[in-house]
Amino acid sequence: MYLLQLSVINFKNYAEAELAFSAGVNAFTGDNGAGKTNLLDAIHYLSLCKSYFNPIDTQQIKQGADFFIINGVFDKNEEPSTISCGVKRNQKKQFKRNKKEYNRLADHIGLFPLVMISPYDISIIIEGSEERRKFIDNVISQTDNRYLDELIAYNKVLVNRNALLKRIADTGRYDPDLLAVFDEQLITSGNQIFEKRKAFMESFTEIFNEHYRFLSEQAEQVDLVYESQLLQDDFASLLKKNTEKDRALERTTTGIHRDELQFAIHGMPMKKFGSQGQQKSFLIALKLAQYSFLYKQKGFKPLLLLDDIFDKLDDKRVTKLMQMVSNHDFGQVFLTDTSAAKVEGIFNKIGVDIRMFDIKGGEVNA
Repeated sequence: MYLLQLSVINFKNYAEAELAFSAGVNAFTGDNGAGKTNLLDAIHYLSLCKSYFNPIDTQQIKQGADFFIINGVFDKNEEPSTISCGVKRNQKKQFKRNKKEYNRLADHIGLFPLVMISPYDISIIIEGSEERRKFIDNVISQTDNRYLDELIAYNKVLVNRNALLKRIADTGRYDPDLLAVFDEQLITSGNQIFEKRKAFMESFTEIFNEHYRFLSEQAEQVDLVYESQLLQDDFASLLKKNTEKDRALERTTTGIHRDELQFAIHGMPMKKFGSQGQQKSFLIALKLAQYSFLYKQKGFKPLLLLDDIFDKLDDKRVTKLMQMVSNHDFGQVFLTDTSAAKVEGIFNKIGVDIRMFDIKGGEVNA
């Protein structure tokens, strides 16, 4: 699968731009703030119907404009598909494939899979457990549309159950029958999500370990552990045992919304004891494992987007990484960096062709 062309109108700092890509490695270079990352985000929109960085669509519209449009042409199994995304202020987002609008955006997720590695990914390590659950959910959702449906259903019931618990506390009127209805709905979706997360982590962890060993040349021992309350007890029993606690705290204290991923290096928390370089290597290994998992599940190679990843990596790890992503296991690659000379030097060293795009103030020079 390849992205052949990309065009944007009024997207972030771009008034208008059109690009044609190589099926191999494509690099956007230029000063900070020029708009390199914005092009990666436009590609992300075409794959996952949203920005990688900002959930508010209208905030991607160029200042002074009323709309933005992103168009892209993908080639999958030698069949071209034109994907269009349009956002206009105070109107519903339009998303089309070959001029036909989707009824549900979820139907598009996974058709043109993508993995992005960005400095913003550090939140997966240093922020709360929600960021790590999002990572799991993003990977599985690109391979299983029903998972996304169950996740939406679960979160909706969770909001309703928490609202009921708060209402019970405010009014003093306990409604066990309605609580039982919400519990049943939560259990149905929660159990399906848990089983899919557990199965995913069983295969994903092994893939992750292989990538980290390659990047670090087996110099460091790291661990990736999935934790869930449902590993110790069934969901129905957990909800029943914690009913009084839930009523006291006015929220649901057990369930898959409390799942966690533990990251460790040499047996210690990566968040506290990993260096910046080790944390970045860990994140890159996570994302490359995501890529390998998607490739295995889909049977074709996703897009790989690398945003400013050379920062905080030593030369040895940079070379290892570029050798890895340029070999036959990976397909089309897009990357950004401030130095065109550095990028060209890295790829000349490993003998890989690259298409360069010079970005200046929202304008593209190929």
